[in-house]
Amino acid sequence: METWTAASVDDLVCVELPRSSRLLALAMGAANVIMQLSNPAVGQGVAHSRVTSGRLDLHPIKRTRTTLSYLAVAVLGTVEERRAYRRAVTRQHAKVRSDRDPRATEEYSALRVDLQRWVAACLFVGSRDVLELVEGPQAGASAERFLLEGRVFGTTLQMPPSAWPDSTAAFEEYWRGELTKLRIDDEVRSYLLDIARLEFAAAVLPERMRAWHQRLTVGFLPPEFRRALRVRWTPADEAWFRRQRAVFVRIERVLPLAASGLVYRLLLADVRWRIRRDRPLV
Repeated sequence: METWTAASVDDLVCVELPRSSRLLALAMGAANVIMQLSNPAVGQGVAHSRVTSGRLDLHPIKRTRTTLSYLAVAVLGTVEERRAYRRAVTRQHAKVRSDRDPRATEEYSALRVDLQRWVAACLFVGSRDVLELVEGPQAGASAERFLLEGRVFGTTLQMPPSAWPDSTAAFEEYWRGELTKLRIDDEVRSYLLDIARLEFAAAVLPERMRAWHQRLTVGFLPPEFRRALRVRWTPADEAWFRRQRAVFVRIERVLPLAASGLVYRLLLADVRWRIRRDRPLV
């Protein structure tokens, strides 16, 4: 098997990852957030965060913009853009610590390498799922390169490149181990179900649309995460979800990648404008 290496992840040119920057990833976004917060430390760190300007339930438009902009910069941005976003995120993450949280039952810090690796791993798995749904399974050198490039999801935060698994086999071993640690307490569960149901948009979105989004979001969750979230999922739900997902996949297969990834390119343009104007990135 061909071995892929890079002296520095900041110098890594993403070739495979942009193929996963599709509209389908937006449909899976809430499910990926739930996956990330199924780690008990990450879940409490977000649900208890005093950095209210970044809370999805309080500032949904801003938080959606900053999260998607982060993904756009990680996958499509230049070395300097990644570094600029990392500096901006670091300033915010430094404030998220369990020693400032009287309700915390888990020790956490948004700067902890193991927690950032977990968040990056969830983003990588989501990106891989998008790519494989649209283009089919990745294998061999392509799968190894895709994994290597996936490090940028962590290193555009503060994770050092050495913390990332160095092969697909190592990643799968790491992922299986982390799945045994999933735990969602009642408070975080309520927070996540509100996100799935788009409760923050209840004033503008009808009940039927919000219920549809919740069912779709739960469908995109792997079984281990559904169990941690304690949601009911029947064979009828699964059949419904597969029909819904097939529609998204059919649309993706006929859309040129440039059109499907337009949202990310527009957000990257906004980041570049903010850097030029010295405006806040997050």
